[in-house]
Amino acid sequence: MATSSRSMAERSDAVSPANGGTFEVRYTGSFSLAASIRFLEGFTPVGYESFSPNHLDLAFCAGPLWNPVAVRVAERSGKVIGSFVGGVSPEAVASDVARILSLDVDAREFPDVGQRDDVVAGLQATYPGLRPVCFWTPYEAACWAVIGHRIRMTQAAAVKAKMAQQLGDAIVLAGATLFSFPSPRRLIDLEGFPGLSGRKPEWLRGIARTALDGRLDPVALRTLPRSEAIDQLKELGGIGDFSAELVLLRGAGDPDWAPRHEPRLISAMKLAYDRDRFDDDEVVAITSDWMPYRTWVSLLLRVNLEDSTHEFPGPRRGAARG
Repeated sequence: MATSSRSMAERSDAVSPANGGTFEVRYTGSFSLAASIRFLEGFTPVGYESFSPNHLDLAFCAGPLWNPVAVRVAERSGKVIGSFVGGVSPEAVASDVARILSLDVDAREFPDVGQRDDVVAGLQATYPGLRPVCFWTPYEAACWAVIGHRIRMTQAAAVKAKMAQQLGDAIVLAGATLFSFPSPRRLIDLEGFPGLSGRKPEWLRGIARTALDGRLDPVALRTLPRSEAIDQLKELGGIGDFSAELVLLRGAGDPDWAPRHEPRLISAMKLAYDRDRFDDDEVVAITSDWMPYRTWVSLLLRVNLEDSTHEFPGPRRGAARG
């Protein structure tokens, strides 16, 4: 998901607040921005530090022109409202925010999945209003996959944050400076960066070229047949089965797929369903009952696993705070 780093220090190259505006996103079904913020507080790739439970601040470079933008999002009476700074239209920002927060999916039938599956019903009750929070762009999701290849997640997050601070754009929003992850235009000539070993700079250059060519557009990826989208993503250097699913599900925001190459999903299912094992046919049968929200249920299972095992240190990422 994307990474924006926050600093109170001003930078001389900060994006001017002259451009900007407001927007709103209406949604259907249950949603909690507070739950999304709590999720991000524990999502290592973002390194999000919440300054308020009532609003979400994020910065990214928005395709297809890859102009930097900073956004503040709040929730009011069944809709999400926001203000932004950057040379992007309100409609484009609203579309990005809707995808990032999974508000572009009609969730009115999500409770029906819980009626078919008691385990899902329990997860929905434990994490009310939590929807998948996506990387800010599929481009950034792909870059994260490469940066994190064969190193600890915390190390990868530190490298990604430093890239944002040193190579990204600084944008002043509400008196604070947010740093967006470097745009494809910045990475297309990348020769190296501290913490990027082996072929990672080469792979990042390839991802940048692909993004500039428009082949990491979230709408285009979600429009393709899923197998075709996965195969297209695997053409990128450094992107295999696991990473391709990550980019499609948590970058482009495909709401209805149970990842086949995420081993922790099976661990999460064993915990939630109190089972020692699942064979392939059982996994298909169970996950089919989650349609058309298989990605959403997979996320709830992962959050439950991490909250139960403390696999990653940090605050609970979706459960309501007492």
